[in-house]
Amino acid sequence: MTAPLRLDDVKGWFPSLDQVLFAWFLTRQDRTGQRGDLLEMGAYLGKSAIFTGAFRRPEERFTVCDLFDTPAADEHNAAEARKSYASLTRAAFDTNYLAFHDELPDVVQAPTSVLPARITPGSCRFVHVDASHLYEHVAGDIETARKALAPGGVVVLDDFRSEHTPGVAAAAWEAVFNGGLRPVCLSTQKLYGTWDDPEPLQDELLAEMRRRGDTRISVQDVAGRRLLRFSGRPEAPRPVVSRFADRPSPGEAARPAGSPGHGGAAAPAPAAPAVSAARRAGRARRLAADVLPPVVTRAIRRRRRRGKP
Repeated sequence: MTAPLRLDDVKGWFPSLDQVLFAWFLTRQDRTGQRGDLLEMGAYLGKSAIFTGAFRRPEERFTVCDLFDTPAADEHNAAEARKSYASLTRAAFDTNYLAFHDELPDVVQAPTSVLPARITPGSCRFVHVDASHLYEHVAGDIETARKALAPGGVVVLDDFRSEHTPGVAAAAWEAVFNGGLRPVCLSTQKLYGTWDDPEPLQDELLAEMRRRGDTRISVQDVAGRRLLRFSGRPEAPRPVVSRFADRPSPGEAARPAGSPGHGGAAAPAPAAPAVSAARRAGRARRLAADVLPPVVTRAIRRRRRRGKP
C-alpha cells in the first residue's frame, strides 16, 4: 500500500466542514485549558483519526477502536462489515496514520463493547462515535461516550441523518430526548453535543462561523432549545502534514529527465497555472451552486450552455 501524500489521499468520509468543526472544538479546549483524553469509535482507514491525533497533547491518550479485519461477533454486524468495509485492514490504517504521526494511537482492535472496561470514566474531553450503524450498537456507543466524557466534554455522532443509517438517527435522538444529550450543532453528517450546558459553546461557535463567512448558518429551535446548523464546503484546516508530502506522485516519478515536471531545459512552460485556473473556476461554480438561489443558478447554467458569458 502506498503511503498518502496528503490527508485527501486517505479514503473516507470526513468533509471539510467537519474538519473545520473538529478543529474549532479541539482548539477551544486547548485554549480554555480543558484536559482529557481523545477517543474514536470506528476508524475505517484513519482519515478522521489522523486529523484528531494532531490535537493530542503529549500527556494525553488517544484511543482508536475498530474491528478492522477481525471478524465481527454477530452476523448482523458481520454483514454490515462485508458490505461497507471490505477493504478495511489494520495494516492500511497503520500505514496511513504513520504517514502523518510518529507513533500510532492506542489501537483497540475489537468491538466497541470492550471499551467501558478500558476507558476510565470521566477521562475524555472529545469522543467521536463512527462505528456500527445498527441501533443497538450505536445506543451502546453513545452510553460509552457519556460515561467516558469529562465535564464539558464533546461527543460527535456520525451519520445521524443519512438515509441508509436509520438506526443511528434513532439512537442519537433517543439520547437527546431521553438521555440528557444536548446538541450544540449539526453538520451535513454529524451531530455535535454535550451532556453539559451547550450555550457557551454555541455562542462562541456561532460568532466564529459568522466571522468566517464561508458556511451557511441556520439557527433553529427544537423542543424549546436552540440548535445551530451549518452546511457548505469551507476551506479545511491543515493541522498535520504527511511526511511524504514532498514526494512526487507515481505519474511524476515516471517522467524522464527533461520532461515537464522535472525542470529540464527542454521542458515547455508549466501547465500548473491552467490547472489552477480550472480549479478556481470549479470552486467558483461550486460556490455559486451553494449560495445562489436555485433559479439564479439554473439561469447561469442555461446561458453557459448557449455559449453566452
